[in-house]
Amino acid sequence: MRAVVFGASGMVGQGVVRECLASAEVEAVLLVVRSATGPSHPKVRELIQPDLYDYTSSDLAGYDACFFCLGVSSSGMTESDYHRVTHDLTLAAARALLAQNPGMTFIYVSGAGTGGTSMWARVKGQTENDLLGLGFRRAYMFRPAYIQPIGGVKSRTRIYRIVYAVMAPLYPLWKVLFPGVVTTTESIGQAMIRVALAGYERPVLETRDINAVATAR
Repeated sequence: MRAVVFGASGMVGQGVVRECLASAEVEAVLLVVRSATGPSHPKVRELIQPDLYDYTSSDLAGYDACFFCLGVSSSGMTESDYHRVTHDLTLAAARALLAQNPGMTFIYVSGAGTGGTSMWARVKGQTENDLLGLGFRRAYMFRPAYIQPIGGVKSRTRIYRIVYAVMAPLYPLWKVLFPGVVTTTESIGQAMIRVALAGYERPVLETRDINAVATAR
């Protein structure tokens, strides 16, 4: 499988890329980035894309799956601004990928609570619905709740790094007590790869589904 990853520098994206590089079933990974980061793995190639809304001259052909992990917090944003960077940006990339890869599987990282009444939940819900209606052969919406970074993956936000460091020793207990609420960056990455390869019975995967797919043998 050949995969495209958006948001590779974020916490979830880091975890997804890590699992792609470790998987024998992923032969190539294209990272769509605004500026060069200098990949150091033979599987990885970067596509420098300064404008994430315009792919007119971008070569995105030849890929089987897209793992879309790019996202921002809605904190302090107006609904129109959040809609632009969440819905419009995602749909622009999805349309470009679909045009060049009609058989592609598209997997979008959304979040628990999507489709609710809060501003971010409405925007995410519209994004999910529009992605599902684009015409991908297969499209899946991942809705994780609490995500514990592992394997060297780190959040770019300092306060979050502190929270995750404090929570790390408690994660095994949380996993037992709240299996439908907590997951890891590793589990998300593994689940994405497996869903891209084999599909899933429903288009929306909550935390419990993600964990079940990741641990299936």
